[in-house]
Amino acid sequence: MRDDFPGLANNWHYLDTAATAQKPQAVIDAMVQAMGRDYATVHRGVYARSAEMTQAYETARRKVAEFIGGREDEVVFTRGATEAINLVAQTWGLANLKAGDRILLSTLEHHSNIVPWQMLAARTGVEIDVCPLTADGRIDLDAAEAMLAPAHKLVALAHVSNVLGSVLDAPRAVRLAHAVGAKILLDGCQAVPRLALDVAALDCDFYAFSAHKLYGPTGIGVLWARADILAAMPPWQGGGAMIDRVSFAGTTFAPPPQRFEAGTPAIVEAIALGAAVDYVSAIGLTAIHAHETALVTALRDELRRMNDVTLFGPEDSAGIVSFALEGVHPHDLGTILDEEGVAIRAGHHCAQPLMEHLGVPATARASFGLYSDDSDIAALLRGIERTRRIFG
Repeated sequence: MRDDFPGLANNWHYLDTAATAQKPQAVIDAMVQAMGRDYATVHRGVYARSAEMTQAYETARRKVAEFIGGREDEVVFTRGATEAINLVAQTWGLANLKAGDRILLSTLEHHSNIVPWQMLAARTGVEIDVCPLTADGRIDLDAAEAMLAPAHKLVALAHVSNVLGSVLDAPRAVRLAHAVGAKILLDGCQAVPRLALDVAALDCDFYAFSAHKLYGPTGIGVLWARADILAAMPPWQGGGAMIDRVSFAGTTFAPPPQRFEAGTPAIVEAIALGAAVDYVSAIGLTAIHAHETALVTALRDELRRMNDVTLFGPEDSAGIVSFALEGVHPHDLGTILDEEGVAIRAGHHCAQPLMEHLGVPATARASFGLYSDDSDIAALLRGIERTRRIFG
């Protein structure tokens, strides 16, 4: 599929898909057409092009809903997963949590699934508990089961770790949360591009992800939540589009999802997200996951043969391989690899508590996409050998 991605021209070996995925030409074309020939505002105009643009925008919502197994009225467009989680914290959280309540997170969470809850805790007095990890870097659900109590009102966990690639046993996590009466939010940024998802069957309460990791554009993401929960949540931002009626005597609000989409939405980005869903669906998540799994296995096998390389995370990590090269800071490795036409991510990956747990300041992270192939692994290995020679 590499030829579908103009960003991979000139034999560039892109191994930073966990940060953001390259865009297929189909998504780029959808954005250009929506921004140009088809452009108009949505939900307001009575003229034909506005109606057509409104239909395209809402069709994108339907595509997303079908892709994740939800309903259209349960899909809220946000600026990304970070905003989606903040929305839950500042609406559902403020309305439902108080001093004495508890939230359960895990050691491997992205900062976007830590900081919003800390900000909420500072305002409400809620306490945060941290679930440990297993020896191979998975969220320890046995420990979570022992920790959970009726005081826990929310469990918020990564479906797939953005550093270790470890996959959460999401059905069990949902059952454990619900057993004590807690709601559960899953950060699906790394899961949605590679794992088949049915939020209705999973029975979670909130699910958040970003379009740009799903081969779509930046600036848009999704909050899915059960319809009954959304209906009971107060609005977050005020303005146009999210209202029913406004007067100086008071305002009534539109039903979800419009209640949470104040102002002119990201029209072009939503349509492009719909195109990304079409593109990924045509290939199939089962095929994508199998392809990435084979690449992960191949790279881990190669790195394991190197005595000066430490591997992090489980053997069956989903699309991600994090590692450290003895005596070389990941930033130095990343710089040398860049000279070789290889792009990896080096740093703490917005997961500083996890770095502390691993006992390292940073890791090197190679992450695959549906366009990755064996040539990317070969180029990475050549770059590691060159780095060894430089630092040897």
